[in-house]
Amino acid sequence: MTPREVFAQKRARAVEQLAVSGPGVRLAKDTSNLFRDRRPPAGTRLDLRAFNQVLEVNAAQGWVDVEGMTPYDALTDATLQQGTMPAVVPELKSITIGGAAAGVGIEATSFRQGLVHESLSEIEVLTGDGRVLVCTPDGAHRDLFFGFPSSYGTLGYCLRLKARTVPVRPYVEVVHHRYRDSRHFFEELAERCAGDADFVDGVVFGPEALYINEARFVGDAPGISDYSFQQIYYRSIRTKPVDYLKARDYIWRWDTDWFWCSKNLGAQNPLVRRLLGRKRLNSRFYTRVMRRSSRWGLTDLADRLRRRHAESVIQDVDIPIERAEELLSFLEREIGIRPVWICPVRSPDPNAQFDLYPLRPETLYVNFGFWDRVTTRKAYPPGHFNRLIERKVSELGGIKSLYSASYFPEDEFWGIYNGAVYRELKAKYDPNGRFEDLYAKCVRGA
Repeated sequence: MTPREVFAQKRARAVEQLAVSGPGVRLAKDTSNLFRDRRPPAGTRLDLRAFNQVLEVNAAQGWVDVEGMTPYDALTDATLQQGTMPAVVPELKSITIGGAAAGVGIEATSFRQGLVHESLSEIEVLTGDGRVLVCTPDGAHRDLFFGFPSSYGTLGYCLRLKARTVPVRPYVEVVHHRYRDSRHFFEELAERCAGDADFVDGVVFGPEALYINEARFVGDAPGISDYSFQQIYYRSIRTKPVDYLKARDYIWRWDTDWFWCSKNLGAQNPLVRRLLGRKRLNSRFYTRVMRRSSRWGLTDLADRLRRRHAESVIQDVDIPIERAEELLSFLEREIGIRPVWICPVRSPDPNAQFDLYPLRPETLYVNFGFWDRVTTRKAYPPGHFNRLIERKVSELGGIKSLYSASYFPEDEFWGIYNGAVYRELKAKYDPNGRFEDLYAKCVRGA
């Protein structure tokens, strides 16, 4: 059978499985890149793990057709063999393309290519009422196409997607530009985004150590760095003004150390690194360890023994660039997490309006990624620091993705994430509430 015939059989089985399911349907999966507490599983687990194949790569026309549960490392390997890569490849190998489409996916091409969902031309969705719908920007179900991103599996699940690809060359040259004040840094970030780079992102190590990482595909390289084992990419930013990586290694430069979060597991110690080995230095392994630690309460126990109070702050927020300096100042003053990842993003289509994640298409935004625990001697109410961040992001005209803990009051939440449109989509595509409601899932932890 052809890959598409196999896909059709899997699709039929998924429809049958959903038909016999009750309310409270959730996705059965081996990995997750959601970082918010949820109540113990109840209801039916919809098993779509077999939807993990690349169906077709068309390098000449610049697209890839792929099943929704395909992780980005497998997807990227399939496209690289044809001399292309997905237009936006999120930073962790274990992220699935369907998950990135239903949530929010970003990387260093996003200043030109937008978010993951802005690189899609077609999504095939299994909806709550049991239909399988092919959604396109100008088709009969365009409302679901533009309403699916940031719905987090509450309207349906992606079985197949068609995504834009871009050509690659063998190597990537990375130039690390240092700045000593935030105003100059963000001014230069806007200028770099207006230039001819293929990739732009940045890291803030401190008030006088702000770096823009500007990268381009090249055909040759005088020497190649390898950050897949002993060497650590984020440390190189401060020591190597110019660096060269193989294209695949550049794409996964952040995965080896989960950006810099591997330090919380001791994995940046050279001896621990050697003991773990190359195969365990990746986001999949760290996620498993982190979830087991959380389940067993090991981190909380350590905090209690030190008589400290800690709150997990794992957030990605998008801020208009003209207000970015204000947010960075706030983070330094009130939160204190370092480093901070900086990733510019702008929609490639000024006419596209994605209803549940409403960025202004003509605006250059800055994504701030900060992931750690805020530890204090004083006890604060649950979610204190996360709620401070939510208020500040709203004040600055920004928005946060919902993959991690949220504390919005319900009326505020729906005002930000377009509750009126969401309710219309929910009534149309999941009228019996087979999937969870977005607020219940993302804030109440359903």
